[in-house]
Amino acid sequence: VQLVESGGGLAPPGGSLRLSCAASGFTFSSYVMNWVRQAPGKGLEWVSAISTGGGSTFYGDSVKARFTISRDNAKNTVFLQMNSLKPEDTAVYYCAAASRLRVGITDRSRYDYWGQGTQVTVSS
Repeated sequence: VQLVESGGGLAPPGGSLRLSCAASGFTFSSYVMNWVRQAPGKGLEWVSAISTGGGSTFYGDSVKARFTISRDNAKNTVFLQMNSLKPEDTAVYYCAAASRLRVGITDRSRYDYWGQGTQVTVSS
């Protein structure tokens, strides 16, 4: 099983980045996919989730209306489009797979699979 995130990097405040997470080794379309982040010196923060078919999406209050989660089950990939980035969005972003909805959950043990993370830095 692998979850491999990509697309992180440096962006200016107000800028955009698009993260991708490529999955392999499990039935991707059967899992709710999530993005969870960890800012420097802070705990995990749940960011967003998308249902198995992509019809339902969920967001944390801090990213609502700025971030958009989507998935392509044919390509076993989940995306996070991040717009209007703020310095406080600086964090390592992880994708995580769960057999059921885990809105707001940051306990790693509640997820079935977890990626290695990609760094996002928002700075001028």
